[in-house]
Amino acid sequence: MTTPLEISVQPMSIDIATHRGLPVAEKLRLVTQLWDDIARENRPIIVPPDVLNEAKRRWDELAADPSLAIDEDERWRRVDG
Repeated sequence: MTTPLEISVQPMSIDIATHRGLPVAEKLRLVTQLWDDIARENRPIIVPPDVLNEAKRRWDELAADPSLAIDEDERWRRVDG
């Protein structure tokens, strides 16, 4: 039985090299469009165990030292450069 946070990894047919030259803002727009499209499918997502393990590691690290957290303003400063 799968949980809702599982994603199946299939070989990509998109050549990511064609997108490397895009400005960061365009890359983020593309990522947002992809996430929105995934959300519209309304199907379970299978997350690979290594991704779940990394998320848990980061969560545990933050729980052990909350000073590692950044606020929303800092997050956007880092995204915007």
